[in-house]
Amino acid sequence: MPHTMIGAQLYTLRDYLRTPGEIAKTLGEVRKIGYEAVQISGLGPIEPCELRKILDDEGLYACATHTGYERLVKETQRVIEEHEVLGALYVACPGLPPEYHNEEGYKKAARELSKAGKALKENGLTLSYHNHHLEFERYGGKVGLEILLDEGNPEYLQAEIDTYWVQYAGADPTAWCLKLKGRLPLVHLKDMGVKEGKQVMAEVGEGNLNWEAILKACREAGTQWYLVEQDVCQRHPLESLRISLENLKKMGLS
Repeated sequence: MPHTMIGAQLYTLRDYLRTPGEIAKTLGEVRKIGYEAVQISGLGPIEPCELRKILDDEGLYACATHTGYERLVKETQRVIEEHEVLGALYVACPGLPPEYHNEEGYKKAARELSKAGKALKENGLTLSYHNHHLEFERYGGKVGLEILLDEGNPEYLQAEIDTYWVQYAGADPTAWCLKLKGRLPLVHLKDMGVKEGKQVMAEVGEGNLNWEAILKACREAGTQWYLVEQDVCQRHPLESLRISLENLKKMGLS
C-alpha cells in the first residue's frame, strides 16, 4: 500500500478506459504523472484479475471503487469477491436509481445499503455513499442525504462527500465534512470555477472553493482517501489530474 492519501478517480478518464489495452496504457500514464492510488470507476469490460495485474504492473493501488446500487444490494457476495481480488478496502455507491429520490426512497435505500454494508464490513470492506446535487432536495425539513445517512446504520453506511456537487446544490462543503466527522473515509475533490460566464468544473486549486477550510475539515473528519475527480475537463483529463495533484501537494496534502 502506498504512503499517499491522494488517489485519481478514474471516471475522469473514462473515454480512455474502454478496453483492456486502453486501461493498461492509461493507467501507465496515471502513474507517470505522479499518482500511486486510484478509485476504480468508468472502466470498460475487464475481469478483476486482469485489472489487478495491470495495476500491479504499473505500480498502482486500488484504494476504492464505485460500485452501482443494484450490484451492491443484489450481488453483494460477488462484489465482496471482486474487491478481494482487487485489494480495494473501500466501496462507494455512486448514486441511487431515480425512483429513490424521494423521502421514502431515501429511507428504503438506507435500509438496503446498511444491509449490504454489514456484509461488506464482515469481510473487511467499508461502504460509503457518494452524493451529487439531487440529494440536497428538502423533504420535511431534511435534505435527502441527511435522511439517507440518519436512517442508515453508521457502522455499515458511511459517506463520500463530493465537494463540487455540495457547492452546486447551494450547501457548504466544509460544513458537511465537519458534520460527518468519523463517517467520511473518502472525499471527492473537485473545484468549481467560471468560464465565459458559465459555471464549470475545474482542477483543484484553479477554481473558487475554499480548499484550506475543506482540507482542514477533512482532516478533522478522519478522511483516509482524497480522490481527485473532474467529470468535465477544459483540457486533456490527464493534464487536469496532474494539475490537481500538484496543487494539492502545494497545499500540504501528500
